[in-house]
Amino acid sequence: MTEPRPDHIALFPLGIVLFPGETVPLHIFEDRYKKLVEDCTEQSLPFGIVLYEDGKLSQVGCGARIVEVERTYDDGRMDIQVFGTDRFRLQQITDDGSYMRCDVAWIENSDEPAVGPTVERLIAQHMKLLELAGRTVRPEFYETDGYLSYRLARNAGLELAQKQSLLEAATEVDRIEQLVGHLKAFIPKVERFEAVRQKVRSNGHFDDFPPELS
Repeated sequence: MTEPRPDHIALFPLGIVLFPGETVPLHIFEDRYKKLVEDCTEQSLPFGIVLYEDGKLSQVGCGARIVEVERTYDDGRMDIQVFGTDRFRLQQITDDGSYMRCDVAWIENSDEPAVGPTVERLIAQHMKLLELAGRTVRPEFYETDGYLSYRLARNAGLELAQKQSLLEAATEVDRIEQLVGHLKAFIPKVERFEAVRQKVRSNGHFDDFPPELS
């Protein structure tokens, strides 16, 4: 099924980065975004999610298709699931008082999925990270018809700025290299954190428990 890609879409600024192929839950409580969801649902149209941070909108976002309205509350609030479609670049933004809209230029994925030693290294790093987090590692998770980078980026310990950089990267090779560099630095932090956590547990003493990883 081909996703609709209108040149003018509703815009939802959020403090998240949505990747193509990713499904995320959203809680809708502001009146303008209740209206946005209602309009997009009725017309079977996507809207755009763009990172909004420190009072600024990023220039590249991701289309979002509403998969399901899971719950509608008595006061009109909604819990929905959305699926990331294609990336776009912001053009002209308008706001008529109901919600923001934007002319967009959809970004074509002109490159092929990456293969080779760098991809194999990334998979090994990611499996190690999941093991440290106590997660079950399933080899089939790394089999995809799309871009592996977007799948692994969802749980790779990335900060928002890193996620946005990944979303804006021109090619899959660029994204893979960014993730490899990130995990090379991040995994030792997780290992040190786990070592201290285990030591604290064995001592039964929590005063020196480290803060969250940064």
